[in-house]
Amino acid sequence: MINKKNLVFLGPPGAGKGTLSAPLMEAEKLAHISTGDILRGEIAAGTELGKSAKACMDAGKLVPDDVVAGMVANKLSSPECADGFILDGFPRTVAQAELLKKELEKIGSKLDAVVLFDAPEDLLLQRLTARIMCRKCNTGYNKIFCPPKQEGICDACGGELYQRSDDSLETAQNRLKVYREQTAPLIDFYTAAGLLVTIDSSLPKDEGYAALCAVLQ
Repeated sequence: MINKKNLVFLGPPGAGKGTLSAPLMEAEKLAHISTGDILRGEIAAGTELGKSAKACMDAGKLVPDDVVAGMVANKLSSPECADGFILDGFPRTVAQAELLKKELEKIGSKLDAVVLFDAPEDLLLQRLTARIMCRKCNTGYNKIFCPPKQEGICDACGGELYQRSDDSLETAQNRLKVYREQTAPLIDFYTAAGLLVTIDSSLPKDEGYAALCAVLQ
C-alpha cells in the first residue's frame, strides 16, 4: 500500500517507467494518463479543447502547451483518476510543468510525488536497442530487462516478436539527447518544489518495483 498516489514518472527513455508502472497500476488501481489518448478522446468528443487541438493539427502545428495542460487537468478531475494517477510523458518541459501546476490548482488537486527513474546511459542504450514488439498485439518486451518467457513469442497472444527499425543505436542516442535538453531540467524544478524522489532503475524488475513502492510510502 502506498500513500503518494498522484504521480509524475520522470526519466529518460529506457529507464523502465512503463515496466514498473504496470504492476503499480494493477496493485493500487491507479489511472495511467497518456496525453496521446487524451488528445484523441477530446477531439472525438468535440470539446472546445478538442476543437482547438484539431485546428492546430490540421494546420500542421504542434498543439499548444496550455491546450494540452487543460486536457490533462480535465482527465485528472474525472472519476477514473479518483484513486490516483500516473502521468508518464507529460510534462516534458518546465513550461508544461508550470502550466500543469496551475491547471491542477484550478481543479483543487496537486501532485504527491515526481519519481525520477535513474539509470546509467550505457544501460539505457542497451535497453533501447534491445526492445522487441509483438506483430499481433503490440505488447513490448526487452531482451535484457523484460524478456518474453519464450524467445521470439509473445506471452500475451503467442504472436511473433520483432525489432522495429527505429530502435537503432543512432535513434536511441538522439532520444537521450532530446531528453537531456528538454526534459532533464524538470529534475531541478521538482526538487525545488519538494516533490522529487529517486529510484535506481538499473535494478532488476522485482527490486526496482520494491524501491518504487518504498519511495511512495
